[in-house]
Amino acid sequence: MKILVTGGAGFIGSAVVRHIIENTHDYVVNVDKLTYAGNLDSLVSVEGHERYMFEQVDICDRAALDRVFAEHQPDAVMHLAAESHVDRSIDGPAAFIETNIVGTYTLLESARAYWNSLDEEAKAAFRFHHISTDEVYGDLEGTDDLFTETTSYAPSSPYSASKASSDHLVRAWLRTYGLPTVVTNCSNNYGPFHFPEKLIPLMILNALDGKPLPVYGNGMQIRDWLFVEDHARALYTVVTKGEVGETYNIGGHNEKANIEVVKTICRLLEELVPAKPEGVANYEDLITYVTDRPGHDVRYAIDATKIGQELGWTPEETFETGIRKTVEWYLNNKTWWSRVLDGSYSMERLGSNV
Repeated sequence: MKILVTGGAGFIGSAVVRHIIENTHDYVVNVDKLTYAGNLDSLVSVEGHERYMFEQVDICDRAALDRVFAEHQPDAVMHLAAESHVDRSIDGPAAFIETNIVGTYTLLESARAYWNSLDEEAKAAFRFHHISTDEVYGDLEGTDDLFTETTSYAPSSPYSASKASSDHLVRAWLRTYGLPTVVTNCSNNYGPFHFPEKLIPLMILNALDGKPLPVYGNGMQIRDWLFVEDHARALYTVVTKGEVGETYNIGGHNEKANIEVVKTICRLLEELVPAKPEGVANYEDLITYVTDRPGHDVRYAIDATKIGQELGWTPEETFETGIRKTVEWYLNNKTWWSRVLDGSYSMERLGSNV
């Protein structure tokens, strides 16, 4: 198969690209605009591979997309390109509306035009796989419930509202035009090559530098953590085995409060990097509670039963094994994150100044 991956230079997208090239016989066309979070350094291991191609294209550029479809003739689309950081969506929602909603619409229309040009056999085999988030479901505060594929949408932030909008567009293009789509909604990803604005890499790098570890509110917000390489396997399973029109929730079965995640990182660093920055007695002493994010959801949790029962996917990593691998990766890959930090991002918490 030849798979067109949008956002393939991003955190999850690059994991998907690496997985496909390193573990299958399929071809990848990586379509990425290379915004601040797109990083070709994350694809060094595959960049020269004969089955890998890169196109620097904005998904809002219809003419460029039409050219990519015509030239590469993909058998499937995996749509990961998105503005994805909640805090950034609070500070500047316009980019999220443009990329996540208008961009998805533009990609759908380009894919539909290409799909309509195919013969009947190729049309039947084609897939448009839209990768989304559990944040579209809103908040599970005060309950022991889990998000299922039939949970009603109730997004809380500009980011999650834009992703909910794109989910609805994708399903409408199946219902209205027959475009063979499938949707996945995942829990919080973490792992190697994660951009440092996100909680886990930010805590690791701040601790190594002796900087404060800013925790929103009381730190008791609960997330289900999914190791990114487990997610990449799940996404490939869905695009190759998933049923048209279905939704699959992908979770790690690892519910942790944010403060527990931060303290786990501190304990691992005590073990792995006992020589601390000057003036730091214990890494946990760096924890600083800051004003909570506006509209901050208290709890997310995914029920991933369906993908396990119907497609046979289950996560391989526990949170304990995954977080250790993640911390060790950052300790061993200073060149990667140093190059990221040399750019426009300076490890600040965003989204608290509305």
